[in-house]
Formats: sequence, structure tokens, C-alpha cells
Amino acid sequence: MAVSSSHYDVIIIGAGAAGLMCAATAGYRGRKVLVLDHANKPGKKILMSGGGRCNFTNLNSTPANFLSDNPHYCISALKRYTPQDFLDLVDRHGVEYEEKAPGQLFCKDSAKDILNVLLTECEWAGAEIRMNTTVSGIRPAASGFTLTTRAGSLSCESLIIACGGLSIPTMGATGFGYEVARQFGLTVLPTRAGLVPFTLHPELKQQLAPLSGISCPVDAHYDQQHFREPMLVTHRGLSGPAMLQISSYWQPGDPVHINLLPTQSVEDDLLALRGDKPQSTVAHYLNQHLPKRFTQAFNDLQGWSGPLQQCRNADIEYMARTLNNWTIRPAGTEGYRTAEVTLGGVDTRQLSSKTMAALDQPNLYFIGEVVDVTGHLGGHNFQWAWASGVAAGNVA
Repeated sequence: MAVSSSHYDVIIIGAGAAGLMCAATAGYRGRKVLVLDHANKPGKKILMSGGGRCNFTNLNSTPANFLSDNPHYCISALKRYTPQDFLDLVDRHGVEYEEKAPGQLFCKDSAKDILNVLLTECEWAGAEIRMNTTVSGIRPAASGFTLTTRAGSLSCESLIIACGGLSIPTMGATGFGYEVARQFGLTVLPTRAGLVPFTLHPELKQQLAPLSGISCPVDAHYDQQHFREPMLVTHRGLSGPAMLQISSYWQPGDPVHINLLPTQSVEDDLLALRGDKPQSTVAHYLNQHLPKRFTQAFNDLQGWSGPLQQCRNADIEYMARTLNNWTIRPAGTEGYRTAEVTLGGVDTRQLSSKTMAALDQPNLYFIGEVVDVTGHLGGHNFQWAWASGVAAGNVA
């Protein structure tokens, strides 16, 4: 049943990390704030992130950890709201956390702790959150915007789009934010899945199938980018932090280069082993550094057998080059279904880097994943959500 028209100072579409952070920030300024979302619960992606523990920031986050067609855009917001600022908020709420990898902070107990921080801040700031509410139309009005919803008409002075990208549609992701941007004349740069596992062509997929579940530390290279992190073999292809990071840069059809032994001087090691223990095999050497199941499958893949004493120097050089530069051509990626983020989005050249507002529509704001700013794996995307949410919330 429709309700009478209601007016707010600020309406935020999207009850995720950026939207909730923005709502609390604006609410503390005394603004009358409403958060709308078509989902049944707020913060669904927060709850599933980090394996349910939420990697909520990265202490080492800098603008260099972000991809954008306009790389300078994110600098202002990130400088004005730092990882330490969010950590101070977490500390005030007594959330226990741990540093699982250098700079990467996770909740000790559950991602619910971070969501509860945001919901509590919104409550204290007087921001209203209304779920199960789909916005079917937005019209510019004399002093802001009028929104059409199933529950009636709403109006606001400032409208903030914080509804994310296309990644993980089962969590309710849609292209709504991009539609709003286009409606108001903004350019939306091409989008694609980022931080996403690779799929493999059938032959290689079959050869690696026995290794599903095995992880090993590698150095993955693509173009000028490289990441030294674990790689995970799955029943569909290659995943793990190293592969997810590279996927954000990878272009279809291109090869990816994987150094399976980034800390070893492989050629020197094999030559020395041939001299000391001529009956040793490559497998004996690899078993010292890689999981045995991986060693066996990789040896089978390369057709390596027999003792090292049968290998010429050129053979050993080739083996070393293969291990230090295993080259694969992914068939593709798993796409938005499992992607952690969406690359591309609202072109930031049309937005203020200080306020996140559209330059030609100064009371329309875009924050979080919907804009063309995408972080590396490891808490950086949350830091962008906090920083962009605070930037808009301080002025809307």
C-alpha cells in the first residue's frame, strides 16, 4: 500500500559498505538520511567477504593499489580517510581483529562485527535504513530529486548512488547504478569481472584436475604486473590470491606467466644436484619446494622423467625456464558469478574527486564500486568504500 510522499535531505541507494558509511557520516552532520536497498538485508557482501571474516582494510593501502582509467581520482579521498581512521572506528566499537598477511586486517570472529559497527553508527547518527525497496524511477526536481518506489514517492536534496557493480548477482548485484549514471548523461566505461578465478581449456583443465584443492606460492606475471602470492588449483581452473590479482589486468586471449619457484635459482640448483646426486630426478628437487601431488602432475604434463645425469645442460636450462616461466593461456574467467569486484563503471572524469558529486549535477553522487576505481585484493576495496563514503557524506 502506498504511503504519503516523504522528503529527506539525503537518500542513498545501496546498503552496502560505502552506502552505510556515507549514511552515518551525513547523519552525524544533522542531515535527514534514508538508505534504500532492494535486498532483504543490508551488507550481504560484507558478510561473505574474507571467508566470512571480512578483510576490512589494508594498513598499506595507497592509490597505487587501485586500477582506474583516471588513476589520480582516488588520491584525494584515500588521503582524507585512511586505514587508520577506519581502524580507530573499529577500536571504538571493541571489535577484535588480526593481521593475517602484511597489512591485511580481518575480524577475529565474524564479518558481522563490521556490519554491526556500520549499523550502530547509522542508528546513532539517526540514519534510516529501508530494505526490500526497489527504486523504479528517478526524476530531477526543483530542489533535488523525486524517487518512485513501490511504497510511494520520495524526495531528497542529495542523491547518492552506492549500489555497487555487477559482481556476484546472487547477492542482488545489478546494473542499476550505471543506468542512473547514463540517465543523467554520465559516461559509463566498459565493465568486466575483476578479482576472479581463471578457467582453462579442456586439455589443461583435465591434466590439472587431480590437483584440485592444492595451493602453492608463486609469482604470477602479466604485462608489467606481478604478484607473489598463493595460487590455488580448482576443479574449474586456477584461483587463489595470485590469480585473482592478475585477473584484474588480464585481457582475453593473452598468456599468463607463472614462476612456480620464485625464491629458487632453479638452474643452479639442478646443475648442483646433478653433480652431487646424478641419480636424482627433477621430481626429487621439486618435492622439496612444491606439494608432491603438484610435482607429479607437473612432471607428467612436461614429460620429465629419468635421472638428471641423463640431462644435458640445455635440458636443465629448459626445465628451469619452464619452472620459472610456466606460460598458460586461460580460456577465460568465471565472470561476475564469482568475481569479487567489477572493473570499469562510472567515468570518474565527470565526478569531483573531493565530493564524489557529478560535475554537471552537483547534488548527484557516485561512491564505492559503481565508479571506475577498483582495488587490489586484500582489503583495498573496502578502504575505497569507506573513503568515498566519507567524502560524499561530509558534503551531501
